[in-house]
Amino acid sequence: MAEKIRVAVLYGGRSGEHEVSLRSAASVIRHLDRARFDVIPVSIDKTGRWQWNDLHRLDQANTDVLPIFADAPEIRLAARPDGRCAVTPIGGTPAPLLIDAVFPVVHGPLCEDGALQGLLDLADVAYVGSGVLGSAVSMDKDFSKRLAEQAGIPIAPYRVLTRKAFLQDRATLLASIAGALTLPVFVKPCNMGSSVGVHKVKTWDALGPALDDAFRYDLKVLVEQGVDAREIEVAVLEGEPVFVSLASELRPNPQHEFYSYEAKYLDPEGAHVDLPAKIDASQMDRVRALAAEVFTVLGCNDLARVDFFLDRRSGDFYFNEINTLPGFTSISMYPKMMEASGVPYGELLTRLIGLALERHRERHSLTRDYSS
Repeated sequence: MAEKIRVAVLYGGRSGEHEVSLRSAASVIRHLDRARFDVIPVSIDKTGRWQWNDLHRLDQANTDVLPIFADAPEIRLAARPDGRCAVTPIGGTPAPLLIDAVFPVVHGPLCEDGALQGLLDLADVAYVGSGVLGSAVSMDKDFSKRLAEQAGIPIAPYRVLTRKAFLQDRATLLASIAGALTLPVFVKPCNMGSSVGVHKVKTWDALGPALDDAFRYDLKVLVEQGVDAREIEVAVLEGEPVFVSLASELRPNPQHEFYSYEAKYLDPEGAHVDLPAKIDASQMDRVRALAAEVFTVLGCNDLARVDFFLDRRSGDFYFNEINTLPGFTSISMYPKMMEASGVPYGELLTRLIGLALERHRERHSLTRDYSS
């Protein structure tokens, strides 16, 4: 029998999406093929401590929200010449483990913005998801839209504010936005996901408070022109060629004006999903092609969920955002779209780990020193 691949499932994180990660990781651990993989649960708590949690205790808990055990040993990661990574408890027990790959099931700043990916590169371990560059530019809504627009991918008009500039001249910046955009507008932290800190602004008096709240989560905030649009999502899986799922449409229930954090995670009836989306064949082909293009333009690896607006009047698609570590909860759209397109959840996880290991082997084939 082939030796099992040892995978550290990383969950938690120091971001506003910590709780979402606990739900995603519970689902991933439940669906990983235990015949192929030894699962090592590693958590990052809200203070930044990395801990090695006991898989048996997690299995016994059997909850949709993965716990972080207070008595779990803290760990450090250490690179090894063979391309594996040593997980070493700081207190000395249990004994160190060698892992083959990390599956980061984390979201938000310091988790999917390139910071974590840089650390895993330094630890010289295979990991699922985009690298430092793809993660960083994809996480930043401003830069991802700039790159998409340069590649000819349509985007909605927007303006960007920094917290420092806003605090220095609030009135002037509020006036400049009102002069450049029309109501309604959406206020979004540039480096958050899961709709944390997002507001739909329907009166100019509400713009200032919406920005105040958004600046609680990020130093840079985007104000985007509202479009009378349908919300269309597509899942992408790396391959030759890139595999793109059927598109889905999210239709928030009337009590939610858009697909907010509450609609996504707190209200089980927060939105209705059409999978596949009720769009014609040419629109389906168009949005799938755009998703593959966005994935490539932003330098992504392994997986991403790409979100678009479909203008109800013109029929045009506008790139909204990309998520390089999308949710993996039982109701998350990335695995649902993949399953509807012929890739079941468990197989999806196996393929993602395979992609991570293959990319790591390719990196290890590179020469890391120079001699003339």
